[in-house]
Amino acid sequence: MISQSDFRNIATSLGIEPATIMAVAEVEAPRGGFDEQGQLTVLFEPHIFWKELRKRNINPFPLQVRYPDLLSPVWNKKLYGKFSVQWQKIERAKAINEEAALCSASYGAFQIMGFNHRLCGFDSVFNFVQELQKGEVNQLQAFCNFIKSKFLDDELRNKDWSGFALSYNGRGYKLNQYDMKLKKAYQKYTV
Repeated sequence: MISQSDFRNIATSLGIEPATIMAVAEVEAPRGGFDEQGQLTVLFEPHIFWKELRKRNINPFPLQVRYPDLLSPVWNKKLYGKFSVQWQKIERAKAINEEAALCSASYGAFQIMGFNHRLCGFDSVFNFVQELQKGEVNQLQAFCNFIKSKFLDDELRNKDWSGFALSYNGRGYKLNQYDMKLKKAYQKYTV
């Protein structure tokens, strides 16, 4: 559980108001860092797994026939499945290539992709996942490192919600109104 003190410490290290980081946590981490069974929250991305295999010179085309729910050359929301099966999907993907599988999921309260482990301060995706499993405070610290590495602290400091949402969520942020949700959450925490 992330305390008010944890939020204040992270905000200070980023040079932003605590309300800002609390707003981001509310919008970006609504499910929390762990599921009902106490497992690290994950979402496996089949289109990322496709790319991660190709980076390792593994041809995903023949694998797609055998594992249609694990591999796709393009993003397809229908392939996500229920949150309760995400770790099962990762385990199946690990049988193909463990590192690629771990790089192909987003983890923890802030849903940071495994391939971003270096931006979060970890030398391997294995260490990244292991550290995030230790608690939500560790997830908050990894998120802080990610923010610093991506130079998104300026957007947060300036309340540039659109700029932050674009960089953090991608071009589809407007569809989900992440910028408006961030602004509204920030206003709630500053009252």
